[in-house]
Amino acid sequence: MTSAIRLDGTSLTREQLVAIARTGLKVQLDPAQLEKVQRTADFLAAQVKRGEPIYGVTTGFGSNADKLLGAHRARDELPGGNPEQRDGTLLEELQHNLVVTHAVCVGKPLAVEVVRAMLAIRVNTLMRGHSGIRVSTLQALAELLNRDVIPVIPEKGSVGASGDLAPLSHLAIVLLGEGEAFYQNERLHGAEALKRAGLQPVRLSFKEGLALNNGTAQMLASAALALDALEKLLATADLAAAMTLDAFAGRSSAFKAEVHALRPHPGQVQTAANLRTLLAGSTLADIPYHLVPRFKTWLADSWSDAQDQKHRFDIGWDYVPPAQRHGKEAFYARFMPFKGGKKHQPQDSYSLRCIPQVHGAVRDALAQAQRVIDIELNAVTDNPLIFPDAQGRASAASAGSAGAADAVDAKVIEDQVISAGHFHGMPLALSMSYVKAAIPVLASISERRLNKLVDPATNDGLPAFLIGNEDATDSGFMIVQYTAAALVNDLATRAHPASVYSIPTSANAEDHVSMGTNEIRHVLEMTEDLAHVLALELYTAAQALEYRQDMLNAARTLAARGDWQALAAKISGAPQPGHASYAQFTDEVKKLMAALAQSEEFHAGSAVRTAFAKVRKEVNFMQRDRAMDQDVQRVCELVSKFGLIET
Repeated sequence: MTSAIRLDGTSLTREQLVAIARTGLKVQLDPAQLEKVQRTADFLAAQVKRGEPIYGVTTGFGSNADKLLGAHRARDELPGGNPEQRDGTLLEELQHNLVVTHAVCVGKPLAVEVVRAMLAIRVNTLMRGHSGIRVSTLQALAELLNRDVIPVIPEKGSVGASGDLAPLSHLAIVLLGEGEAFYQNERLHGAEALKRAGLQPVRLSFKEGLALNNGTAQMLASAALALDALEKLLATADLAAAMTLDAFAGRSSAFKAEVHALRPHPGQVQTAANLRTLLAGSTLADIPYHLVPRFKTWLADSWSDAQDQKHRFDIGWDYVPPAQRHGKEAFYARFMPFKGGKKHQPQDSYSLRCIPQVHGAVRDALAQAQRVIDIELNAVTDNPLIFPDAQGRASAASAGSAGAADAVDAKVIEDQVISAGHFHGMPLALSMSYVKAAIPVLASISERRLNKLVDPATNDGLPAFLIGNEDATDSGFMIVQYTAAALVNDLATRAHPASVYSIPTSANAEDHVSMGTNEIRHVLEMTEDLAHVLALELYTAAQALEYRQDMLNAARTLAARGDWQALAAKISGAPQPGHASYAQFTDEVKKLMAALAQSEEFHAGSAVRTAFAKVRKEVNFMQRDRAMDQDVQRVCELVSKFGLIET
């Protein structure tokens, strides 16, 4: 495994960022890019020496941009000198104050992985060499990451333009020996954290405060981590859906490639292909409906064989007599006249049949956000931007006094230090608001599948609430659906976009902001509840699948014994001996017996069986009511750690 990732400002990937954030990988700084970084810093220092007015360097910030710094402090002019002696120049004090006064966030600290990602993002964008930071300061920032000094950044306080000013100020303040940081699992004052890590505080130079705190790092870090989780949760959602489909003995024709070629949305096509792979090898999908028995409550006389008496259920079918088949001759030429648990219908409900369309649309939302995030990872997002090698226009004065040839090569500071708006988080905010709206959609269809499994009116012959309840004392999985419903509602209420509400800041100098940080913080938080909903579906689907397999295989075993009368005893509405249709009935029962006996063992698809085994390693089948809290906790942890999917 790579021990360090080289940052050059142009090639950082989401996968690399997640590895830095979650596995503790260190970073290296590309030497060639460091030369460019230093050249830009030297250019900026030369412009300051010339006395050029530069925003955020020799002027104030935001609504104070019209205030030029003087040659000395105002109180230096007092008789007897300035009574408030301070170290450093006004230019240094400007950068220092920018950081310490902007570190005003509130709330619980951001997760370590988010802060590590923020550090990596900030280092990478500064490596582009358009920000004016010195190499020494950039190296000091990288060392915070490499020595695992994690600034304490309260989660709330950014409006998403000018970037994540307040959170990044909490990040930068530790470089100054102030603020707080986590080091070796201890929360320390910034100066103490630096000391223990063997680092020295930094005194900021020209524009370095702006370079450090003006950018989209919290938004981008949270977005990258959320998208990584959501990509894995989408794979988990497909797996949960496939397990539910097998538990229903559902129809797979809706997932055929030729079907989705007619409406080729990329996410939809991919989801359908995933389902085909997950269901491969299933002997449950597309099973003839007449083979599927329905659940009946176990009674003492349900089974005559001692081994069969261990079952948690009885099984049964209803017989369709010849008198009720008129006009349906073609149907009964293909299917046997026995109604068990599975209704004969060529299509499943939307929550099963439309999985590609719904999961696929969520995938497409994710893909759009990934496109935006991939661009942002290697973008420069502070202000102003410095172009030391840019060829500019000549000023009117120089053009009038020098000649045309000289005018072409002349440069003015406005062509090389350009105030723009790359700190504005709207590209991230809007793309992630799309994702934000998609999360409750994915959770909702999962909950609907779960609900179908527990409802005896919709679960195709499985027991109510997936419990035998032979003594009428069991609730089974009834309340699991309540929890899923509560989570879906909570996700839906949080899905409202934050980015549509701009509140001006900085005395209206920053009169339109993105609120993207709130947007994306919500998305990252919502991934946890989505994982829980999917876990509850898997928990429920595993119970349902085991019932379905056991009931079908019990019917198969009964048929394999060759006693058609034992099988006939499971069929309601059968004619009595001597009835005109009795001979036909016995012949049809024997055909049912032969079809069951000749069937392969009934089981889910290969991938579903693997996932089922992982679930069963954590929780056992529930034969009777028991405390379910630990079951739920273990399955939720399994899903949250992405333990069910190949990574």
